[in-house]
Amino acid sequence: MQDSRKQIISWSLYDWANSAFATTVMAGFFPIFFSSYWSNAHSAQESTFYLGLANSLEAIFVAILAPILGSIADRGSFKKRFLIFFTFLGCVMTGGLWFVQAGMWELAVMFYILATVGFSGSLIFYDALLPSVASPKKVDFVSSLGYGLGYIGGGLLFLVNVLMYLNPSWFGFADEVAAVRAAFVSVAIWWAVFSVPLVLFVKEPGAVRNKRLSHAVRDGLRQFTVTFKAVRDLKVVGLFLLAYWFYIDGVDTIIRMAVDYGTAIGFPASSLIVALLITQFVAFPSALAYNAFGKRIGVKRALLVAITAYSFIAVLGYFMSETWHFYALACMIGLFQGGIQALSRSYYTRLIPTEFSAEFFGFFNMLGKFAAIIGPVLLGTVTLLTGSNRLGILSIIILFIAGGLLLAKVDETEGTRSLAAFRSSMAAHDMEDHLQ
Repeated sequence: MQDSRKQIISWSLYDWANSAFATTVMAGFFPIFFSSYWSNAHSAQESTFYLGLANSLEAIFVAILAPILGSIADRGSFKKRFLIFFTFLGCVMTGGLWFVQAGMWELAVMFYILATVGFSGSLIFYDALLPSVASPKKVDFVSSLGYGLGYIGGGLLFLVNVLMYLNPSWFGFADEVAAVRAAFVSVAIWWAVFSVPLVLFVKEPGAVRNKRLSHAVRDGLRQFTVTFKAVRDLKVVGLFLLAYWFYIDGVDTIIRMAVDYGTAIGFPASSLIVALLITQFVAFPSALAYNAFGKRIGVKRALLVAITAYSFIAVLGYFMSETWHFYALACMIGLFQGGIQALSRSYYTRLIPTEFSAEFFGFFNMLGKFAAIIGPVLLGTVTLLTGSNRLGILSIIILFIAGGLLLAKVDETEGTRSLAAFRSSMAAHDMEDHLQ
């Protein structure tokens, strides 16, 4: 049942659960640990290139699988089962980082790629459950609540992990290395435990038409081709996805590569960790406040404001030289990060048929992942070719400009009309299948 308080809270807590991976692992300790402990790179630029390549390889894998798995999940009511599988994969691989010894960068990359596949794959089906949890009237709020809880939950564990890193003896660890390795294990446990409410209390729609997996695979693959054509024909959906492809790439690249960038231009690790904490705790209230801002000026306009703000962040990142500059940018990122992510997700639900949410969110996540292929490699390649990490971060502004220009052309009214036509054609298609 939509708008059930128990389901809304249980669904939102999954953001609280998996955001620990995004903060402690992706944004925080993995980049630092990779460059200082695992990597055998000869320079900071080479280490940046390796890390960008690892993020891009993960993105390729998820991008290829996302829409196909989404189609299968919709046809067989497998959203929760796929979510559980990818969550399990992510938790096990994250905990496995404990066993990777110094200099074993290839093994660290493999574990990281598989853990990030688990993280990204689970989000496809988590996002796809949103339309069944929240009605159109509440979807912006619920999406923002999820991101808000994600920032505070991920931030709380990250705070504990930072204290472990800065004061390992308080927690019984011999040194910083042991503390960071234990932090990876704590993320795996946190992620698993706080996933339980969603598994128990969020109901998956369409259980009445549940199918065997083999039948769901067959029908899902057939449906994938239909939906692929539909995304092409639903021009408003296609235009939004193209815009999202560009601007979310810039957001994800800044999230994933900010610490590596700060390290490369000479900031101490302790300052970078503090900056990440600032981002998390500013982002928590900002994600909820940005929902109200979106209601006031319109969701699309709020997204354009956030894209513009990120463009300025990339430019300011090029010029920063003092520690307080990094802290100021962390505050700016926190103000807009949750808003742009939450409102993008909820805005997309207005453009797609909710009865095929998993496969359409498969395309949504696919383009997000293909974008994540471009961003880290763009940053890493520009950095490697020019020898300047500052030019690397500045290059990301291209993605925000392209995304903003395309988003400005999205017409939600036209999208509503084309969606009605799509539903009629799908009803006719299903009738033909039934008669055959």
